[in-house]
Amino acid sequence: MNKKAIILSSGGIDSTTTMAIAKSEGFDIYSMSFNYGQRHSVELKKGGEIAKFFKAKGHIIIDIDLRNIGGSALTDNIEVPKDRKEEDILRGIPITYVPARNTIFLSFALAWAEIIGAYDIFIGVNAVDYSGYPDCRLEYIRAYEKMAELGTKMGVEEKRRIKIHTPLISLTKKEIIRKGLELGVDFSMTHSCYDPTDDGKACGRCDSCYMRLKGFREAGVKDPLVYASN
Repeated sequence: MNKKAIILSSGGIDSTTTMAIAKSEGFDIYSMSFNYGQRHSVELKKGGEIAKFFKAKGHIIIDIDLRNIGGSALTDNIEVPKDRKEEDILRGIPITYVPARNTIFLSFALAWAEIIGAYDIFIGVNAVDYSGYPDCRLEYIRAYEKMAELGTKMGVEEKRRIKIHTPLISLTKKEIIRKGLELGVDFSMTHSCYDPTDDGKACGRCDSCYMRLKGFREAGVKDPLVYASN
């Protein structure tokens, strides 16, 4: 049985827990990270460390300059929102949404899957807590699977269906953290901040830091990261 899987890795809680789940299910791990012009590029270092931790068979970093497109606080000269109330975080699609990011990332994962003969892709999308991102919904993932079937040699000639696994899609951050701990994830390796300091410390004030800290608090576990702000 073919047990190769591409894991999209951002170095954060969600993608790292997703990698742990894939590993626990017996898949050989092929980790893929992206240098897309994001201001929180410290995640690339974390992605490499995490791939090594899980003894990945391969880890590659794809360079794409989405700053040429912009339109997001992560890839443009737009201020990252800070100190927002939870009701504001949960309302609408935030300015940290990167246009079509998961579509772009999954396309590269699909290409690598064809090359190495993998029929499984794991992505840590989550539709529960705060993201509000349209490309984190289950209907989007199912539509992408259909596109992959129609637009690849594997799908057309080999009649092989690419499965996109979303094991976290209906979990809260608290549940994700508990699942990761159950599988032996060392969360001190991970990084979640959208606007880290020059020395890589999490700001403690952006939406992502807020939801991370809330998740650890509700899970009854201390977050192992050191923050620039309390």
